Amino acid sequence: MSLRIVFMGTPDFSVPSLKALAENYLAIVACFTQPPRPAGRRGLELKKSPVHECAEKLDIPVFTPLSLNATEAQKTFEDIKPDLAIVIAYGQILPPAVLNIPKLGCINGHASLLPRWRGAAPIQRAIMEGDSETGVGIMKMEA
Repeated sequence: MSLRIVFMGTPDFSVPSLKALAENYLAIVACFTQPPRPAGRRGLELKKSPVHECAEKLDIPVFTPLSLNATEAQKTFEDIKPDLAIVIAYGQILPPAVLNIPKLGCINGHASLLPRWRGAAPIQRAIMEGDSETGVGIMKMEA
């Protein structure tokens, strides 16, 4: 029996992890990503996130709630019955109600050696500061 995994991510940085998980026969049962955003020359087109596009190519169901604080979004997440959530640059802080749903919890992959550059844009901050060493932090999430 496979674990029921929900992947949560948005930018290009998240795509290799999603692909690696899916290619290793893990049961990615759903993907949560940020909603399509205005793009294009005049901002009239809605553009899906890189994770959204990748998940569709992998035939993984995609959900794009505006906020996971909304009861409806939490119910959708709960109805998937995930054993584990893997979060890589999702773009929202997960509320306790969501963190507590997966049986095995939520694991976060962060693009820095924490706590040095926690938050948004850790790669850019490391470059701007001239850091000679960087890496990826992985942690079990909690409120």
